[in-house]
Amino acid sequence: MVNITTLDNGLRIVTQNMPGLETVYMGIFNSVGNRDEKKEVNGAAHFLEHMAFKGTTSKTALQISDTIENVGGNINAYTSKEITAYTVSLLGDDLPLGIDILTDILQNSIFDEKELNKERGTIIQEIGMYLDVPASMVGDYFFEKAYPNQAMGRSILGPKDIIEKISRNEIINFMNEHYNPKKMVISAAGKVDHDSFVEQLKTKLNNLPNGKSDLPEKANFKSGEYREDKKLEQVHLMLGFEGINYYHDDYYSLEIYDSLIGGGMSSRLFQEIREKRGLVYDIHSFSGSYTDTGIFGVGCGTGETQIKELIPILCDELNKSLENIIEKEVNRGKAQLKVNQMMRRERANSRCTSAAYQLLIHNRVIEPSEIIKKIDEVSVDTVKRVAKKIISGPIAISSIGPIKNLENIEQIQNRFN
Repeated sequence: MVNITTLDNGLRIVTQNMPGLETVYMGIFNSVGNRDEKKEVNGAAHFLEHMAFKGTTSKTALQISDTIENVGGNINAYTSKEITAYTVSLLGDDLPLGIDILTDILQNSIFDEKELNKERGTIIQEIGMYLDVPASMVGDYFFEKAYPNQAMGRSILGPKDIIEKISRNEIINFMNEHYNPKKMVISAAGKVDHDSFVEQLKTKLNNLPNGKSDLPEKANFKSGEYREDKKLEQVHLMLGFEGINYYHDDYYSLEIYDSLIGGGMSSRLFQEIREKRGLVYDIHSFSGSYTDTGIFGVGCGTGETQIKELIPILCDELNKSLENIIEKEVNRGKAQLKVNQMMRRERANSRCTSAAYQLLIHNRVIEPSEIIKKIDEVSVDTVKRVAKKIISGPIAISSIGPIKNLENIEQIQNRFN
C-alpha cells in the first residue's frame, strides 16, 4: 500500500510497506540535475552530490559512512540529467540511522575546503576513467551533438578545466539556488511504518535549502556529428533520433518498439547484425525520456572494415521496421514490459525509486494496474506510429575509433529519407 504525506513546505513523503521484508530502502530524491547548471559551473550538481558525504556540522566523513556500514547497510548517491538522489539500504530496525544521516548531509554539510580539494582530485580521476572508456564517452559526445550549447547536452561529470577551478561558493550557491522542498520527495519501501517515518522526518527537517523551483531551459534536439579517429580495435558508434517525453501518449508504444528492434537476443538488430552476419558482439537500442524531450537510438561496436557493411544494414532494418512490425513481436514486447513491472514490484529499491520518480514527474504514484492497462492498449498501429514519427526525424551520431570507413552524417541521414 502506498502512503503519501505532504508537509507544509511542499516536501512529499511516500512509503510502501512490504510484508515479509526485514530491510528497507530509503532515498531523498531531488528534481535537480545537470540540466539546471549554467555552462560555467557544468559539473556542479555532481560535485555537490560528492561533497554531501564529506562532513557535516556534527559528523566527519568517516562517521557518516561508519554509521551506516557498522550496521551492515549501504549509503550511496547519484546525479542524472534531471534527478539527484541520496539513498540508504539497511535493516528496517535501523531506519532511524538512515533518516539521521540523509537529512544531516542534505541540510548540514560544511563543504570543508580541504575535503573539497581532495574530492576535486577524485572527480578528475573519475573523468579520466571515463575518457579511457570509449564505449562510455561515445554517449556523452552523442548528447553534446544532439543538444548543442545546452545544459541537456553537457556532461554530468563536467569538463576537467571547470572541475579544476570551481569554487566552494559556486557549489554551495548551486544547492541554495536549486534545492527546494517542493522539488523533493523522500521515499522508503520495505520494512517501514509510514506514520513513524513521517514523524521522525518532521523532527529532522528544519534546515532545508529553499531555492527557486522554476524549470530548466527547454531542450532543443539538433542534428550533429562527433567523429574521433582513434587507434582502437573497434569503432564505437551511437546513432539516434529525438524520442518522446514522459507525458507522450505513445510512451509505452515506444518502449515496446525499443524492445522489438534492439532490446534483447530476439530483437531484430541482434538477430540480423550479430547472429546472422557476425558484425558485432553487442548491438542494442535505447530509449530515454525526460520532462520535455527524449532520445531513441542504437549503440554498437564493430571492426574497422565491418562498419562499412553494418551501416546500410542497420539503416535498412530501421526502415523496414516501420512497415512490417507484426503482432507477435508486439505481444512479446508487452510480455517483457509486464514481467519487468512485476519484478520491480518485488524489490524495495525499485519500488522506492519508482514512487519518487512518479511523484516528481507525474505528481502522483501510478498503480501497477494502470501501467498494465496502458501496455495492453499498445497495438501494432501505435508502435508503427511512434516509430515513424521518430525515424523520420534528424539524426545525431557519435563515433570513436578507426572510422575511415564510416559514412558521414549526410550520407547516413539520406538512408532514412
